[in-house]
Amino acid sequence: MAEIVILLAIQKIGIALAKGAADQVSLQFAKYGTQLLELQGSMGRVAMELRVMHDVLCQMDIRNRNNQVYEGWLEEVQKVAYVMEDMVDEYLYLVGQEHDIGCCFFLKKGFKKPRSLLSLNQIAFKVKEIEKNLSCLSETKNRWVPMINNGDTSNSNYIVKRSQDLANISRSLDEDLVGVDKNREKLEQWLGANDLECSVIALLGMGGLGKTALAANVYKKEREKFQCYAWVSISQTYSREDVLRNIIKELLKDNVSVLSSTLAMDIMSLEETLKIYLEQRKYLIILDDVWTPEAFDDLSGALARNDKGSRLIITTRENRVAALASQGHILTLEALQKDKAWDLFCKKAFPKDTNHECPTELKPLSEEIASKCKGLPLAIVSIGSLLRVREKTMEEWRRINDQLSWEIINNSRLDHIRNVLYLSFVYLPTYLKSCFLYCSLFPEDYVLHRKQLARLWAAEGFVEERGESTLEEVAEGYLKELVDRNMLQLVERNTFGRMKTFRMHDILRDLALDLCQKNCFGVTYDSKCEGSLEMVGRRLVVHKLKKKKKNQPISGIHQLRTVITLDNSMPSSTIPLLFTESRYITVLELRGLPIEEIPEAIGDLFNLRHLGLRGSKVKMLPKSIEKLSNLLTLDLYESDIHELPSGIVKLKKLRHLFAERVIDPTCREFKWGSGMCIPNGLGNLTNLQTLQALEAQDESLRHLGELRQMRSLRLWNVKGTYCGLIGESLVQMQYLAYLDVAASDKNEVLSLNVCLPSLQKLSLRGRLAEGALDESPLFQAVGGQNLYELSLYWSQLREDPLPSLSRLSNLTCLRLMRAYNGEQLAFLTGWFPKLKVLWLRDLPNLNRLEIQEGAMASLERLVLSNLRSMTEVPAGIEFLMPIQYLAFWQITGDFLALLRQCSAIQLTQWKHTLRR
Repeated sequence: MAEIVILLAIQKIGIALAKGAADQVSLQFAKYGTQLLELQGSMGRVAMELRVMHDVLCQMDIRNRNNQVYEGWLEEVQKVAYVMEDMVDEYLYLVGQEHDIGCCFFLKKGFKKPRSLLSLNQIAFKVKEIEKNLSCLSETKNRWVPMINNGDTSNSNYIVKRSQDLANISRSLDEDLVGVDKNREKLEQWLGANDLECSVIALLGMGGLGKTALAANVYKKEREKFQCYAWVSISQTYSREDVLRNIIKELLKDNVSVLSSTLAMDIMSLEETLKIYLEQRKYLIILDDVWTPEAFDDLSGALARNDKGSRLIITTRENRVAALASQGHILTLEALQKDKAWDLFCKKAFPKDTNHECPTELKPLSEEIASKCKGLPLAIVSIGSLLRVREKTMEEWRRINDQLSWEIINNSRLDHIRNVLYLSFVYLPTYLKSCFLYCSLFPEDYVLHRKQLARLWAAEGFVEERGESTLEEVAEGYLKELVDRNMLQLVERNTFGRMKTFRMHDILRDLALDLCQKNCFGVTYDSKCEGSLEMVGRRLVVHKLKKKKKNQPISGIHQLRTVITLDNSMPSSTIPLLFTESRYITVLELRGLPIEEIPEAIGDLFNLRHLGLRGSKVKMLPKSIEKLSNLLTLDLYESDIHELPSGIVKLKKLRHLFAERVIDPTCREFKWGSGMCIPNGLGNLTNLQTLQALEAQDESLRHLGELRQMRSLRLWNVKGTYCGLIGESLVQMQYLAYLDVAASDKNEVLSLNVCLPSLQKLSLRGRLAEGALDESPLFQAVGGQNLYELSLYWSQLREDPLPSLSRLSNLTCLRLMRAYNGEQLAFLTGWFPKLKVLWLRDLPNLNRLEIQEGAMASLERLVLSNLRSMTEVPAGIEFLMPIQYLAFWQITGDFLALLRQCSAIQLTQWKHTLRR
């Protein structure tokens, strides 16, 4: 954990010493030239020491888990790193105040600087002390830590032993398998296939899902069908030589003479011996718990790839490793279904009862306990076994249920749950550890959104720059890594396959949350918490509080860097304190709070990089907002703010601006929302990637093209005469992926004759000229080749748009709402091959919908809403069956009767509402 804090401190020092920042400081503090140089030199040396410490810790972290001396030393390092971060923040704050306000401001206005603000001399003195402390810590480590390891700092016996112990425990659980019949059959089928080519089979899933247990179960049954077989457990600190010896030992256990001759062999000889032995034999080898593709390549090179029908099975938590399996031979294990999880729980908790039946009075509590395991077999078996030896009383069961999270963290009988899951965390690179722990601060079962997480991680400083990629793109890569490592569960992708939402397994979250609190990374606060709001971490996420807790005292607020509220129950007394006491705060997410104003003091939050007021009652931003020169995200969506202050254009680092109000939540009215006007100077915001939404005006549109980093743009109140100017601006935005344009009224014609090669999602609300779908490059197969989602509203088209739109063969989502005034639509064979979502709504004259066989071959969701003239079930709808989601909204009783008589849809669940 210390390496996380160290890395963040290093990054913060880098910001302070960056050339632009250092030059500005030199100008502001010219008369303190010598002291300034000494301070910057000290910071540089501290950063260098911390960098070396970080790199060493990343190597030693795994190997010293059981070393109390080392752990104690790490705690001291962590404390120093936190103090260093504080000093850099003090420095940046001091510089920011001088730079943005100037010393004269205080004299003229009669204000005084905050008493707690340290002077340059004090900061320099404290940094010198930190430098000495780090040097002392290095000497301390050299004196004492090696003594525990007998001078061998690379000793990895502990982690290897721990991995082997866990593997042995998992193998012994193979008799407790429940709900794996299909996976077992598939695995046995692959092992027994007639294919003589040596194939690689991968069992993939998060720790605790039963990969090793399943492999062990099948291995015991099927191994005698092979001429030789071996099982070997791998850890991330494996020794290649030891693994090869273990394989040979298992394969040749009956050949004592050959085994004895291998004792003196080097790696090359071991490999050669193994290859020669396997060359003419049909073998089965299990490589259990493989962590990296490199480890697999390292070992599989020594295994003969003969044509004898040999099989190699690998179990892994990593998608990258599973990808090395033979084509179509990846078995991805999922959490147990509720009924199977219950069966397994009862089997372990009530082994002596008839049919493992749960006593009636304990059933509600037992079901609740079992549900908290979220289908993780290891947890179900372990907790069931724990309950097996407890009294079968309501009181005891209730106590276990109430403190289950504590039991998982602290009960020695559940060590193996912790260790299996904790290894996954230990093996994460430092940059992913911060991101993973951050996710645990959100509530159980909380759905995390890709874009929101990316913005928060960037604001926190977790994301490093990589080449030409934006911070948000790098953050998305981090998310993919966490999913690939099975640390986060992917919940949903968008229609064209991009990851959209995620969730963390509850037990994994409990362990992560414990690490957060022990290492002052962050804390959560909710209705279960007792006592005052005491800040023992740098980050606070407030879940839902009870009313009586809303105004209780708060302590430690000055050390906060992040505050996130997830509903409107944040103590009202806390809000003013955040702006006066937490002056180094970085992330302030106050969505949904009923606060009506933001104090002027917000301008003093020099470090603020994320300000979220979404859904709040705030009516106006103070003028001092212009001083937030580090702000990356400003989220005012659905707040009561109607106007932005003129100083908003001074926020040159701003990347995401959400400033939109919803008028009609159903989006059925022509004008369902409104944006905001940007005062003169829009062209200054050259780092903007998201602008939702801009009220179109002559002045702002003239500078729109200067926003060349734009990825997501929504424009409101567009007049037809603006379209030429908008088109000229859009072609300057080479990264634009999402465009939403709404006309000022129903009769304004939107004419955007522009080619946008990067555009993925397009939404147009307003009239389209006749022939626009054939003439505008937006809708052409070449210009629109990357277009995945298209929404047309109030387009007033008279000709069937489908022949023209069918050229967009990559479309995955199509919405037509008040877009077509004609009577018939026909989807012909071969059209829209990748379309997954089709939504037809408010098409008043449509009376016939035809779907030919082979049209929309990939369709998953079909919604037909308020099609008033439809009097018959769409012809050919049977060609779409079965379908994941089918809905008919606002239909008549007569049409409902027709649907109930339609045999084509009776085997699919479908939804409906009647027209009022």
